[in-house]
Amino acid sequence: MPVKYQTDITLEDAKKEYLEKLIQNGMAPKIETISVAKAAGRTTASPVYAVVNAPHYSASAMDGVALAAKLTLGATKTMPVILSLNQYFSVDTGDPLPEGCDAVVMSENVAMSDDGSIAVFVAAEPWQHIRRIGEDICAHEMILPSFSKVTPYAIGAMIAGGVMELDVIKKPVVGFIPTGNELVPPALRANGSDVFEFNSAVFSAMLQEWGALPVSYPIVGDSAEKIHEALEIALLECDAVLLGVGSVSGSENYGAAAILRSGSVMHHGLSIKPGKSAILGLRGEKPIVGVPGYPVSGIIVVEQLVRPIVDFLNKAASEPYKYVDAVLSKTVASSEEHLEFIRVRMGYVKGRLIAAPLSRGSGIVTSFMKADGIVEVPQGIESYASGKKVSIRLLRSEADLRRSLVAIGSHDPMLDELSELMRRKFGDVSLISAHVGSMGGLLAVRRSEAHLAGTHLLDEKTGFYNSSFITKHFPKGGVRLVECVNRKQGFMLQKGNPLGVLDLSEITRDGIRYVNRQKGSGTRILLDYLCSKSGIDPSMIHGFSHEEFTHTSVAAIIASGAADVGLGIHSAAMLYGLDFLPVCDEQYDLLIPDHAWDIPLMQQLMEVLRSDEFRHRLEFMGGYEVGNPGAVRLRL
Repeated sequence: MPVKYQTDITLEDAKKEYLEKLIQNGMAPKIETISVAKAAGRTTASPVYAVVNAPHYSASAMDGVALAAKLTLGATKTMPVILSLNQYFSVDTGDPLPEGCDAVVMSENVAMSDDGSIAVFVAAEPWQHIRRIGEDICAHEMILPSFSKVTPYAIGAMIAGGVMELDVIKKPVVGFIPTGNELVPPALRANGSDVFEFNSAVFSAMLQEWGALPVSYPIVGDSAEKIHEALEIALLECDAVLLGVGSVSGSENYGAAAILRSGSVMHHGLSIKPGKSAILGLRGEKPIVGVPGYPVSGIIVVEQLVRPIVDFLNKAASEPYKYVDAVLSKTVASSEEHLEFIRVRMGYVKGRLIAAPLSRGSGIVTSFMKADGIVEVPQGIESYASGKKVSIRLLRSEADLRRSLVAIGSHDPMLDELSELMRRKFGDVSLISAHVGSMGGLLAVRRSEAHLAGTHLLDEKTGFYNSSFITKHFPKGGVRLVECVNRKQGFMLQKGNPLGVLDLSEITRDGIRYVNRQKGSGTRILLDYLCSKSGIDPSMIHGFSHEEFTHTSVAAIIASGAADVGLGIHSAAMLYGLDFLPVCDEQYDLLIPDHAWDIPLMQQLMEVLRSDEFRHRLEFMGGYEVGNPGAVRLRL
């Protein structure tokens, strides 16, 4: 039966009300007793007091001789005091202080004679070089207060103070139940419409990082009874349960029904995007959080709503987010009805922090992996314009961002290989790529929003690449066009070319599904040029309006069977085992502004670009020819 229960509460109100209700119902941290030796990183549940003195005897703090300090009165280097064998004791560091002694003289201030007597060259003070009883820790002294993180040094102090066990906050056990008939355990290959279930791994890693003990339960199909049974088991075994659920208004929202059957629902639907279909349920003091199935939605919900619960149960202070101001390289539209989380890549260009928005689909988990920060667009805001300075929550340190080159422009998989080689050769440096097409890259360089842009713009009048566009868009100069690679462009086709596509004219045939690149990309400009030259009406191409932002995404769609043909580079076709029908060899260059040319990171990139390792990578990828990479083709 469809679940109609739905709310639209703000994120902050949902957090506050949910946590307050759970605490009111009795949710509280649990306590366990563990060995001190295994307590690193744990949180004390009560004060820890020393059992014994440390040290528990007076001990020598130096190698030398122990004696009564009064015997050395007046000793100097020129007039030493001579002591007989029965007036001193030889001691090493840590030895108990012999009876009758109240000082230790270091070995270098003593000279021993053959008859066993010694000459002492300095006068000793009482209790000199002696560790007295309880000098470090006194019995019954507090070593750690409640709710303190146990450090390696604290472990040493506790053992020295005779503490062998202590009470700590028990790590909360948080279970996750994935649901859905389409889900299958991860494997080497997916069949048909199977979807690999990886939310369990993602959420488990997040929970472990926050100090919880995750439990991943087996996948449960779309059955109200089976989901309810799995939820009941998890509620018995866990302190909190995450349950994979469908959309708010879905006709088969078995997860929501199971939560209502096992407990109650406070809120079903939040005014956030992604993550609006979250469910905040509970049974008594135990949270039951309905987590959307789409990965990015799920990550947002777990981070925003589950972490506060984990922190509370761990008696851990939630670390405040760090925000920085950055300039958007592209306009971002938002729904005025929701608080929206938009992932961005970032880097410093001419002293300004630039943010390039990433793909925003709630299923695109790689956008979180690549993201350097998150723009939180409040409710009531329709959009942030390109060039606007906005506050961004950091996901990487500012130091990391300053070790990054920002590349905005045409996509090519070899950019990832360049970044990899830079990291291998120079350590913790990065080449951050945002794929907006060749023309978008030129404009980003012109606005000083990128260190470089990959470009392969064909001049339809001359048949040459890039130069005329650079001259047009940079009339005042200040840029270099640098040789990178020549690459093969052509039609990517399903393996074996089952539809028998032999040239451009055949992509308008009935039954052939095309997948296109976005406006402004060099590949799109090439297709438009080819269509114009051949007299082909683009509106006759089925799928012409279906736009993708990378060569690999076009190849993946064709490989999946969702499309039959698309224009792209040879290396992308090879990655996916596709057939390839060559169309032309094109020039892929790097546009670099003068202000970025001499910075160390750019020169490191040029060194990698000219290296044998880079050539070998391109040979392995296929579809490239390398002439003189790094050479300046044009300087304005």
